[in-house]
Amino acid sequence: MDYVFSGNDRTSRVHVDELRSLEGWAGRRVNMDRVLLKGNGQVEMRDSGSGELLYVNSFSTLFQEWQATEEATKVDKAFENVFLFPMPKSPVEITVRLFDFKGGLACSFTHPVDPEDMLIRPAGGPDVKYSYLHRGGSGEKCIDVVVVAEGYARKETGAFMKHAREAVDAIFSHEPFGSMKDRFNFIAVPLVSEDSGVSVPRKNIWKNTPLGSNFDTFYTERYLTTSRLRKMHDALAGIPYEHIIVLANTEIYGGGGIFNSYTLTTARHAGFRPVVVHEFGHSFAGLADEYFYDDQFVEYYYPEVEPWERNITTKADFASKWESMMGCEGVGLFEGGGYQSKGVWRPAIDCRMHTNKAKAFCPVCQRAISRIIEFNTL
Repeated sequence: MDYVFSGNDRTSRVHVDELRSLEGWAGRRVNMDRVLLKGNGQVEMRDSGSGELLYVNSFSTLFQEWQATEEATKVDKAFENVFLFPMPKSPVEITVRLFDFKGGLACSFTHPVDPEDMLIRPAGGPDVKYSYLHRGGSGEKCIDVVVVAEGYARKETGAFMKHAREAVDAIFSHEPFGSMKDRFNFIAVPLVSEDSGVSVPRKNIWKNTPLGSNFDTFYTERYLTTSRLRKMHDALAGIPYEHIIVLANTEIYGGGGIFNSYTLTTARHAGFRPVVVHEFGHSFAGLADEYFYDDQFVEYYYPEVEPWERNITTKADFASKWESMMGCEGVGLFEGGGYQSKGVWRPAIDCRMHTNKAKAFCPVCQRAISRIIEFNTL
Protein backbone atom coordinates (compact mmCIF):
# COMPACT_ATOMS: atom_id res chain seq x y z
CA MET A 1 0.00 0.00 0.00
CA ASP A 2 1.55 3.28 -1.17
CA TYR A 3 0.44 6.37 0.74
CA VAL A 4 1.27 10.05 0.92
CA PHE A 5 1.25 11.72 4.34
CA SER A 6 1.03 15.51 4.26
CA GLY A 7 0.55 18.48 6.54
CA ASN A 8 2.49 20.76 8.86
CA ASP A 9 3.24 21.00 12.58
CA ARG A 10 -0.47 21.23 13.37
CA THR A 11 -2.21 19.08 10.75
CA SER A 12 -1.83 15.54 9.37
CA ARG A 13 -3.48 14.07 6.28
CA VAL A 14 -3.29 10.58 4.73
CA HIS A 15 -3.83 9.90 1.02
CA VAL A 16 -3.90 6.63 -0.92
CA ASP A 17 -1.46 6.68 -3.82
CA GLU A 18 -1.37 3.18 -5.31
CA LEU A 19 -2.04 -0.47 -4.51
CA ARG A 20 0.56 -3.06 -5.55
CA SER A 21 0.59 -6.85 -5.36
CA LEU A 22 3.65 -8.94 -4.51
CA GLU A 23 4.22 -12.67 -4.65
CA GLY A 24 4.49 -14.25 -1.22
CA TRP A 25 4.28 -12.86 2.32
CA ALA A 26 7.44 -12.35 4.35
CA GLY A 27 5.79 -10.66 7.31
CA ARG A 28 5.00 -12.23 10.66
CA ARG A 29 2.60 -15.16 10.81
CA VAL A 30 1.93 -14.97 14.55
CA ASN A 31 0.27 -12.29 16.69
CA MET A 32 -1.29 -10.87 13.53
CA ASP A 33 -4.06 -9.08 15.41
CA ARG A 34 -2.01 -7.12 17.95
CA VAL A 35 1.13 -5.03 18.30
CA LEU A 36 3.85 -5.15 20.93
CA LEU A 37 4.77 -1.46 20.61
CA LYS A 38 2.34 1.39 20.00
CA GLY A 39 4.66 3.29 17.67
CA ASN A 40 3.92 6.76 16.28
CA GLY A 41 1.27 5.28 14.02
CA GLN A 42 -0.57 2.07 13.20
CA VAL A 43 -2.13 0.37 10.20
CA GLU A 44 -4.86 -2.23 10.52
CA MET A 45 -6.84 -4.43 8.14
CA ARG A 46 -10.37 -5.64 8.98
CA ASP A 47 -12.71 -7.94 7.09
CA SER A 48 -15.43 -5.75 5.56
CA GLY A 49 -18.18 -8.24 6.33
CA SER A 50 -17.44 -9.43 9.85
CA GLY A 51 -15.23 -6.59 11.10
CA GLU A 52 -12.65 -9.16 12.23
CA LEU A 53 -9.20 -7.67 12.75
CA LEU A 54 -6.96 -9.57 10.34
CA TYR A 55 -3.69 -7.68 10.66
CA VAL A 56 -2.21 -4.71 12.52
CA ASN A 57 1.25 -3.19 12.65
CA SER A 58 2.88 -0.13 14.20
CA PHE A 59 5.43 2.26 12.73
CA SER A 60 7.15 5.63 12.79
CA THR A 61 7.68 7.96 9.83
CA LEU A 62 9.98 10.66 8.55
CA PHE A 63 6.88 12.83 8.13
CA GLN A 64 6.14 12.76 11.84
CA GLU A 65 9.76 13.59 12.68
CA TRP A 66 9.57 16.51 10.27
CA GLN A 67 6.46 17.81 12.06
CA ALA A 68 8.71 18.58 15.07
CA THR A 69 11.03 20.81 13.02
CA GLU A 70 10.91 24.57 12.70
CA GLU A 71 10.32 24.22 8.96
CA ALA A 72 6.98 22.50 9.66
CA THR A 73 5.73 25.72 11.30
CA LYS A 74 6.18 27.56 8.00
CA VAL A 75 5.17 25.23 5.17
CA ASP A 76 3.13 22.13 4.28
CA LYS A 77 5.00 19.11 2.91
CA ALA A 78 4.20 15.61 1.66
CA PHE A 79 6.08 12.35 2.33
CA GLU A 80 5.84 8.90 0.75
CA ASN A 81 5.05 5.93 2.99
CA VAL A 82 4.74 2.26 2.08
CA PHE A 83 3.23 -0.53 4.20
CA LEU A 84 3.13 -4.26 3.56
CA PHE A 85 -0.08 -6.22 4.20
CA PRO A 86 -0.94 -9.89 3.69
CA MET A 87 -3.23 -10.14 0.66
CA PRO A 88 -6.82 -10.62 1.91
CA LYS A 89 -9.14 -13.25 0.44
CA SER A 90 -12.17 -10.95 0.47
CA PRO A 91 -12.86 -7.17 0.66
CA VAL A 92 -11.36 -5.39 3.65
CA GLU A 93 -11.10 -1.95 5.21
CA ILE A 94 -7.68 -0.47 5.87
CA THR A 95 -7.24 2.13 8.62
CA VAL A 96 -4.16 4.32 9.06
CA ARG A 97 -3.75 6.16 12.36
CA LEU A 98 -1.12 8.75 13.21
CA PHE A 99 -0.42 9.78 16.80
CA ASP A 100 0.84 13.14 18.07
CA PHE A 101 3.76 13.62 20.46
CA LYS A 102 1.49 13.14 23.45
CA GLY A 103 0.23 9.82 22.11
CA GLY A 104 -3.17 11.20 21.11
CA LEU A 105 -4.84 10.58 17.77
CA ALA A 106 -3.64 13.12 15.21
CA CYS A 107 -5.27 11.59 12.15
CA SER A 108 -7.36 8.54 11.22
CA PHE A 109 -8.13 7.49 7.65
CA THR A 110 -10.11 4.43 6.54
CA HIS A 111 -10.57 3.16 2.99
CA PRO A 112 -11.80 -0.04 1.30
CA VAL A 113 -9.63 -2.54 -0.57
CA ASP A 114 -11.02 -5.25 -2.81
CA PRO A 115 -8.41 -7.91 -3.65
CA GLU A 116 -10.16 -8.35 -7.04
CA ASP A 117 -9.68 -4.67 -7.92
CA MET A 118 -8.34 -4.63 -11.50
CA LEU A 119 -6.24 -1.54 -10.73
CA ILE A 120 -4.05 -3.30 -8.17
CA ARG A 121 -0.81 -3.25 -10.11
CA PRO A 122 1.45 -6.35 -9.95
CA ALA A 123 4.96 -5.48 -8.85
CA GLY A 124 7.60 -7.03 -11.06
CA GLY A 125 10.34 -9.40 -9.97
CA PRO A 126 13.76 -8.11 -8.89
CA ASP A 127 16.15 -6.74 -11.50
CA VAL A 128 19.06 -7.87 -9.36
CA LYS A 129 20.22 -11.23 -8.11
CA TYR A 130 20.06 -11.52 -4.35
CA SER A 131 21.85 -13.93 -2.03
CA TYR A 132 21.59 -15.07 1.57
CA LEU A 133 24.20 -13.74 3.99
CA HIS A 134 22.71 -15.77 6.83
CA ARG A 135 19.87 -18.27 6.75
CA GLY A 136 18.44 -19.19 10.12
CA GLY A 137 15.58 -21.20 8.66
CA SER A 138 12.52 -21.02 6.43
CA GLY A 139 10.93 -17.67 5.67
CA GLU A 140 7.74 -18.78 7.40
CA LYS A 141 9.58 -19.13 10.72
CA CYS A 142 12.24 -16.41 10.46
CA ILE A 143 12.41 -12.61 10.27
CA ASP A 144 13.59 -11.67 6.76
CA VAL A 145 15.96 -8.69 6.63
CA VAL A 146 17.37 -7.34 3.37
CA VAL A 147 20.71 -5.51 3.26
CA VAL A 148 20.52 -3.16 0.27
CA ALA A 149 23.26 -1.37 -1.69
CA GLU A 150 22.94 2.40 -2.15
CA GLY A 151 25.50 4.33 -4.20
CA TYR A 152 27.58 1.33 -5.26
CA ALA A 153 28.60 1.33 -8.94
CA ARG A 154 28.74 -2.00 -10.75
CA LYS A 155 32.49 -2.32 -10.18
CA GLU A 156 31.89 -1.85 -6.43
CA THR A 157 29.54 -4.82 -5.99
CA GLY A 158 32.31 -6.79 -4.29
CA ALA A 159 32.85 -3.97 -1.81
CA PHE A 160 29.12 -3.93 -1.03
CA MET A 161 29.06 -7.66 -0.35
CA LYS A 162 31.98 -7.22 2.06
CA HIS A 163 30.19 -4.38 3.84
CA ALA A 164 26.93 -6.35 3.98
CA ARG A 165 28.67 -9.27 5.68
CA GLU A 166 30.30 -6.85 8.14
CA ALA A 167 26.88 -5.38 8.96
CA VAL A 168 25.39 -8.79 9.71
CA ASP A 169 28.45 -9.81 11.74
CA ALA A 170 28.16 -6.58 13.74
CA ILE A 171 24.50 -7.21 14.53
CA PHE A 172 25.13 -10.81 15.58
CA SER A 173 28.04 -9.68 17.78
CA HIS A 174 25.45 -7.99 20.02
CA GLU A 175 23.07 -9.78 22.34
CA PRO A 176 20.37 -10.88 22.08
CA PHE A 177 20.79 -11.03 18.28
CA GLY A 178 23.72 -13.44 18.55
CA SER A 179 21.94 -16.04 20.64
CA MET A 180 18.75 -15.70 18.56
CA LYS A 181 20.35 -15.68 15.11
CA ASP A 182 18.44 -18.81 14.12
CA ARG A 183 15.31 -16.64 13.95
CA PHE A 184 16.71 -14.38 11.21
CA ASN A 185 17.45 -14.51 7.52
CA PHE A 186 19.70 -11.77 6.12
CA ILE A 187 19.65 -11.24 2.36
CA ALA A 188 22.10 -9.13 0.31
CA VAL A 189 20.58 -7.02 -2.48
CA PRO A 190 23.41 -5.45 -4.57
CA LEU A 191 21.50 -2.70 -6.38
CA VAL A 192 23.73 -1.09 -9.01
CA SER A 193 24.06 2.70 -8.92
CA GLU A 194 24.74 4.97 -11.87
CA ASP A 195 26.91 7.14 -9.63
CA SER A 196 29.28 6.11 -6.86
CA GLY A 197 28.48 7.65 -3.48
CA VAL A 198 25.42 9.45 -2.14
CA SER A 199 24.11 13.01 -2.22
CA VAL A 200 25.53 15.62 0.17
CA PRO A 201 23.44 18.80 -0.31
CA ARG A 202 25.57 21.01 1.94
CA LYS A 203 28.46 20.41 -0.48
CA ASN A 204 26.21 20.69 -3.54
CA ILE A 205 26.91 17.04 -4.35
CA TRP A 206 23.99 15.28 -5.97
CA LYS A 207 24.24 11.64 -7.03
CA ASN A 208 22.00 9.45 -9.17
CA THR A 209 21.49 6.43 -6.91
CA PRO A 210 18.86 3.66 -6.75
CA LEU A 211 17.16 4.97 -3.61
CA GLY A 212 17.81 8.70 -3.88
CA SER A 213 19.23 9.04 -0.36
CA ASN A 214 20.89 12.19 0.97
CA PHE A 215 22.54 13.70 4.01
CA ASP A 216 21.28 16.96 5.59
CA THR A 217 17.77 15.63 6.23
CA PHE A 218 15.88 18.43 8.01
CA TYR A 219 19.10 20.48 7.53
CA THR A 220 20.86 18.20 10.02
CA GLU A 221 24.33 17.44 8.72
CA ARG A 222 24.64 13.80 9.74
CA TYR A 223 21.04 12.72 9.17
CA LEU A 224 21.10 10.39 6.14
CA THR A 225 17.69 9.22 4.87
CA THR A 226 15.67 8.56 1.75
CA SER A 227 12.20 9.91 1.14
CA ARG A 228 11.77 7.75 -1.98
CA LEU A 229 10.12 4.79 -0.28
CA ARG A 230 8.15 3.65 -3.31
CA LYS A 231 11.39 3.43 -5.26
CA MET A 232 12.93 1.35 -2.49
CA HIS A 233 10.06 -1.10 -2.21
CA ASP A 234 9.74 -1.39 -5.99
CA ALA A 235 13.41 -2.39 -6.14
CA LEU A 236 12.75 -5.16 -3.59
CA ALA A 237 9.68 -6.63 -5.32
CA GLY A 238 10.04 -10.40 -5.57
CA ILE A 239 12.55 -10.64 -2.74
CA PRO A 240 11.37 -11.98 0.65
CA TYR A 241 11.72 -9.04 3.05
CA GLU A 242 10.16 -7.53 6.13
CA HIS A 243 12.91 -5.26 7.46
CA ILE A 244 15.36 -3.16 5.46
CA ILE A 245 18.97 -2.13 6.09
CA VAL A 246 20.42 0.24 3.48
CA LEU A 247 24.21 0.64 3.25
CA ALA A 248 25.43 3.90 1.75
CA ASN A 249 28.72 3.89 -0.13
CA THR A 250 30.44 6.83 1.57
CA GLU A 251 33.07 7.62 4.19
CA ILE A 252 31.00 10.48 5.63
CA TYR A 253 29.62 9.76 9.09
CA GLY A 254 25.86 9.53 9.38
CA GLY A 255 22.73 7.45 9.24
CA GLY A 256 19.15 7.06 10.38
CA GLY A 257 16.71 4.43 11.57
CA ILE A 258 12.91 4.63 11.45
CA PHE A 259 10.80 2.05 13.29
CA ASN A 260 9.38 -0.60 10.94
CA SER A 261 10.56 1.40 7.91
CA TYR A 262 14.31 1.16 7.33
CA THR A 263 17.86 1.58 8.61
CA LEU A 264 20.25 3.65 6.49
CA THR A 265 23.90 4.05 7.41
CA THR A 266 27.28 4.75 5.86
CA ALA A 267 29.45 1.72 5.20
CA ARG A 268 32.92 3.19 4.72
CA HIS A 269 33.18 5.20 7.94
CA ALA A 270 35.34 3.85 10.77
CA GLY A 271 32.29 3.79 13.07
CA PHE A 272 30.19 1.74 10.65
CA ARG A 273 29.81 -1.36 12.82
CA PRO A 274 28.39 0.25 15.99
CA VAL A 275 26.29 2.70 13.96
CA VAL A 276 24.54 0.05 11.86
CA VAL A 277 23.67 -1.85 15.06
CA HIS A 278 22.42 1.35 16.72
CA GLU A 279 20.23 2.28 13.76
CA PHE A 280 18.87 -1.28 13.51
CA GLY A 281 17.91 -0.88 17.17
CA HIS A 282 15.64 1.94 16.00
CA SER A 283 14.16 0.39 12.87
CA PHE A 284 13.74 -3.17 14.11
CA ALA A 285 13.16 -2.87 17.86
CA GLY A 286 11.69 0.62 18.17
CA LEU A 287 14.36 1.70 20.66
CA ALA A 288 14.77 5.41 21.37
CA ASP A 289 18.00 7.37 21.23
CA GLU A 290 19.46 7.64 24.72
CA TYR A 291 21.64 10.66 24.00
CA PHE A 292 20.45 14.24 24.43
CA TYR A 293 21.03 17.87 23.50
CA ASP A 294 20.50 21.11 25.41
CA ASP A 295 19.06 23.10 22.50
CA GLN A 296 16.25 21.02 20.99
CA PHE A 297 13.73 23.06 19.01
CA VAL A 298 10.80 21.07 20.39
CA GLU A 299 10.19 18.55 23.13
CA TYR A 300 9.27 15.07 21.92
CA TYR A 301 8.32 13.80 25.38
CA TYR A 302 6.06 15.24 28.06
CA PRO A 303 6.10 14.57 31.82
CA GLU A 304 2.49 13.33 31.91
CA VAL A 305 2.94 10.87 29.03
CA GLU A 306 4.98 7.66 29.22
CA PRO A 307 6.90 7.08 25.95
CA TRP A 308 6.04 3.93 23.99
CA GLU A 309 9.75 3.20 23.48
CA ARG A 310 10.90 0.64 26.04
CA ASN A 311 14.31 2.18 26.88
CA ILE A 312 13.32 5.67 28.04
CA THR A 313 10.87 6.93 30.65
CA THR A 314 9.33 10.18 31.87
CA LYS A 315 8.36 8.33 35.08
CA ALA A 316 4.68 8.82 34.20
CA ASP A 317 4.31 5.02 34.25
CA PHE A 318 7.72 3.73 35.25
CA ALA A 319 6.22 0.47 36.50
CA SER A 320 5.58 -0.46 32.86
CA LYS A 321 9.24 0.00 32.00
CA TRP A 322 12.30 -1.36 33.85
CA GLU A 323 11.26 -0.73 37.48
CA SER A 324 11.51 -4.48 38.18
CA MET A 325 15.12 -4.47 36.88
CA MET A 326 16.38 -1.60 39.04
CA GLY A 327 19.73 -2.35 40.66
CA CYS A 328 20.51 -5.28 38.37
CA GLU A 329 23.59 -5.22 36.16
CA GLY A 330 24.02 -1.47 36.37
CA VAL A 331 20.39 -0.68 35.57
CA GLY A 332 19.12 2.54 37.08
CA LEU A 333 17.63 5.92 36.24
CA PHE A 334 19.94 8.37 34.48
CA GLU A 335 18.51 11.70 33.39
CA GLY A 336 19.00 12.62 29.75
CA GLY A 337 17.62 10.73 26.76
CA GLY A 338 15.32 11.03 23.78
CA TYR A 339 17.28 14.17 22.76
CA GLN A 340 16.20 15.94 25.98
CA SER A 341 18.60 16.71 28.83
CA LYS A 342 15.78 17.07 31.36
CA GLY A 343 12.58 15.16 32.03
CA VAL A 344 13.58 11.93 30.28
CA TRP A 345 15.55 9.10 31.88
CA ARG A 346 17.51 6.22 30.32
CA PRO A 347 18.29 2.87 32.02
CA ALA A 348 22.11 2.82 31.93
CA ILE A 349 25.08 5.15 32.02
CA ASP A 350 26.07 3.86 28.58
CA CYS A 351 24.50 1.62 25.95
CA ARG A 352 24.62 1.01 22.21
CA MET A 353 21.64 3.37 21.96
CA HIS A 354 23.62 6.06 23.84
CA THR A 355 27.14 6.16 22.33
CA ASN A 356 29.23 4.43 19.68
CA LYS A 357 31.81 3.61 22.35
CA ALA A 358 29.46 1.37 24.31
CA LYS A 359 30.31 -2.30 23.95
CA ALA A 360 26.75 -3.63 24.06
CA PHE A 361 23.07 -2.94 24.47
CA CYS A 362 22.17 -2.39 28.11
CA PRO A 363 20.06 -5.09 29.84
CA VAL A 364 16.85 -3.11 29.34
CA CYS A 365 17.44 -2.79 25.59
CA GLN A 366 18.41 -6.45 25.38
CA ARG A 367 15.15 -7.45 27.04
CA ALA A 368 13.18 -5.20 24.67
CA ILE A 369 14.90 -6.71 21.61
CA SER A 370 14.35 -10.26 22.85
CA ARG A 371 10.66 -9.59 23.35
CA ILE A 372 10.15 -8.20 19.85
CA ILE A 373 12.04 -11.13 18.28
CA GLU A 374 9.86 -13.58 20.22
CA PHE A 375 6.70 -11.64 19.37
CA ASN A 376 7.46 -11.92 15.65
CA THR A 377 8.53 -15.56 15.59
CA LEU A 378 6.78 -17.61 18.30
